[in-house]
Amino acid sequence: MTQFGVPRNPVNWVSHITAAVVSQPARDPAVVERTNLLNMAKLSIKGLIESALSYGRTLDSDYPPLQQFFVVMEHCLKHGLKVRKSFLSFNRTIWGPLEMVEKICPEAEEVAASVRDLPGLRTPLGRARAWLRLSMMQKKLADYLRYLIMRRDILSEFYENHAVMMEEEGTVIVGLLVGLNVIDANLCVKGEDLDSQVGVIDFSIYLKSEEDEHNREGRNVHISAILDQKNYVEELNRQLNGTVSSLHTRIDTMEKSNSKLIEELAIAQNNIIKLQEENHHLRNENAMIFMRAQHLEAAKASIEAEQMYRRHSRHGLSEIFTDICTHHDQSQLAQNSEEDGKERDVKDRLDGNSRHIAAAMKPQEPSDKEIVAKPRNIEISYMKDSGVESAPQYKLIKDISF
Repeated sequence: MTQFGVPRNPVNWVSHITAAVVSQPARDPAVVERTNLLNMAKLSIKGLIESALSYGRTLDSDYPPLQQFFVVMEHCLKHGLKVRKSFLSFNRTIWGPLEMVEKICPEAEEVAASVRDLPGLRTPLGRARAWLRLSMMQKKLADYLRYLIMRRDILSEFYENHAVMMEEEGTVIVGLLVGLNVIDANLCVKGEDLDSQVGVIDFSIYLKSEEDEHNREGRNVHISAILDQKNYVEELNRQLNGTVSSLHTRIDTMEKSNSKLIEELAIAQNNIIKLQEENHHLRNENAMIFMRAQHLEAAKASIEAEQMYRRHSRHGLSEIFTDICTHHDQSQLAQNSEEDGKERDVKDRLDGNSRHIAAAMKPQEPSDKEIVAKPRNIEISYMKDSGVESAPQYKLIKDISF
């Protein structure tokens, strides 16, 4: 027996299956169908990986194991598909659920857009086949179908509850598809007739003789070594990718820090320029204040000198004023003394004249007219003799005259 339950001798393979079916109790046909499709998917994926590694180059559309893989995947996706009625006929195609992948996985939008842009595709089945091939070339087939089987609410619109995609077998098949990422495929989808292809599973490529089995075991050893090397390279590549990602993260962090430091440096330089301008302005103000202080000191010295001069001037003026007042007082006293002397002289003279008049009046006894006329003559004679026009003297003479 092989790993997947197929006997080494192809002749006994049919009898082995018949005996297994007779000995086992009746099973649900849907379960049997899902199991058979799961086993076929295992054989197809395993055979494709082994043959691709031994083939040693990029696979193309004419490679038989690759063609059979797409046929098996088409049968798995068709299992349990609901019949959808349209205006012209019943529609039962796998393009419906595959088209929904782009709505739950944004990465699949490019594949769906490329499928819609392909010329020559007339049927939904042709677009579904093109979608499988493009996803295979992108090495994203397992990822896209994993997003799809996680959304049972979307799958229930297209599949019955017993379908492969709705049960555990679908999850196992999607897990097996991850191994196809080691294969490089270069498929010409544009020129291939995908609408009219007949999807028939060819079991002959999975049935091997004992010699082929022996040769395959030798190839398996070689393939195992290659896979180990490939796994080592992939692991090293993952580590390098992790290191590169870490370095990119550090570079981004350092660039952000550098940008922040550059901004802070620019702000600091602007602050330094502002402080220098303020310092220069303060220095200018300090110089102006110093100059004003010098001017104020000079003005203060000038004011003090002027005040000193004024004090000296006031002192001198006070002395002069005192001297003037003293001299004025002395002059006034002298004048007053002189005036008093003059008044005494006038009085003495008047007294003499009075006595003379009295002496003259006694012997001669003049008339009234003569008495009146004489004083006038005396007044006139006195004014001519004295030659002084003084108000007090004039008053005195006038009083004497009358």
